Amino acid sequence: MKDINLAKLSIAHAAAALRAGELSPLELTEAYLDRIEALNPRVNAYITVTAERARDDARRATEELAAGRLRGPLHGIPIAHKDLYETAGIRTTGGSKIHADHIPTADSTVARKLREAGTILLGKLNTHEYAYGVTTNNPHYGPTRNPWDLARIPAGSSGGSGAAIAAGLATATTGSDTGGSIRMPASLCGVVGLKPTYGRVSKAGVLPLSWRFDHTGPLTRTVLDAGLMFNAIAGYDPADATSLRLPFEDVTKGIGEGIRGLRVGVPRGYFFDQLEDEVATALAAAITELQRLGAQVCEVDIPGVLEGVWGLFGFVHAEALQIHAHAIEHRLQDFGEDLRAILGSPAPEAATLMLGLRYCDALAVGMRTALESIDVLITPTTPVTAPRIGQETVAYGDTEEPVLHAMIRCTAPFNATHLPALSLPCGFTRGGLPVGMQIAGRPFDEATVLRVGHAYEQAMDWRQRVPVL
Repeated sequence: MKDINLAKLSIAHAAAALRAGELSPLELTEAYLDRIEALNPRVNAYITVTAERARDDARRATEELAAGRLRGPLHGIPIAHKDLYETAGIRTTGGSKIHADHIPTADSTVARKLREAGTILLGKLNTHEYAYGVTTNNPHYGPTRNPWDLARIPAGSSGGSGAAIAAGLATATTGSDTGGSIRMPASLCGVVGLKPTYGRVSKAGVLPLSWRFDHTGPLTRTVLDAGLMFNAIAGYDPADATSLRLPFEDVTKGIGEGIRGLRVGVPRGYFFDQLEDEVATALAAAITELQRLGAQVCEVDIPGVLEGVWGLFGFVHAEALQIHAHAIEHRLQDFGEDLRAILGSPAPEAATLMLGLRYCDALAVGMRTALESIDVLITPTTPVTAPRIGQETVAYGDTEEPVLHAMIRCTAPFNATHLPALSLPCGFTRGGLPVGMQIAGRPFDEATVLRVGHAYEQAMDWRQRVPVL
């Protein structure tokens, strides 16, 4: 195998090497398994490593590619799933003790689609227990550590997915996102995370946190890679009641067209009110770069953001209580301490829930109205960089608040409104911690979101930086 830097490897580059015969899927898989064995004990991104399954997948892909039977751009690419995604014959724990021995008989829809696309399954990734949290400080499988600073969180709940990409332990991963759980790990780990429009990617076979607000999507090294993953997993699924039947769109087709003339909106109120100084500086520089690339930048006003976030989390809590009702009644002691405390609090009353949904709908109308006159919105992904493991509060701007509140501040509004949103790196602090920029767009317009992200990414060198482990 030629010398290859797994920490920097993208899907696009790996696919080119595989098609050219410079690299075989089996060689690439063995390199990842060696790296996982060496580094996962420190990072703790994986709950389960499926080495034999990976070798079987790789041998099959090697034979198919040698015979010219190319399935697509993901053929032979080693990936890993957040351990909420059900995988036939492989345990799916949900990061919990309760599901520790749960072995599904069928793949989730996304896992099936990626298997059929020819990917190689390296394993299942650590998550905040049942995805109900923002740290991936898991009480049953141990904390996942941020590869940029092992004393810090990778964020959650898809912390294992973000850390695996940052540490070079997979070429691509899957995550789920109810209040930001794809984009927060992308931000804190310095990688790319895409939350598609609600209904674009199936949730069938993914252990739920919220039926109404869960989203599924990829974490990758580059924006193009996120588009390639999206192409493979998007599409109508009758097994998901919220899935939408839409024509197939290759969201990577115009990704390199540049952004001259595109209109970029900056919602200063709420999203920029309270930021760490270095986050604010990085975002200001990123917005200036978008202008240099030819985008028209203007400020926009979006009312009711805080109310929409409040409505979202009231509803998520009520749904989580229903989802886990049997376990709460019979196995409450088997939840971790933090989740046990959350699930012990009562559900909001029906009138409060309905008011919350009205707030979410009002916020959606406000954002959609703004997006009639602009192409995308630009915000920070998280107002702070990675807190330390065990840290309970963060101080930034003029406030001190729980880590949970800070983490979801800028991401949750796009769950409440179901709009597509992307996080990608836009800088680093003096201490070497990544800063994330969020790009959100119109419903079903992932293509423009990715186009803007790709143009910025290609103009900067942030993707070339990798943690030293």
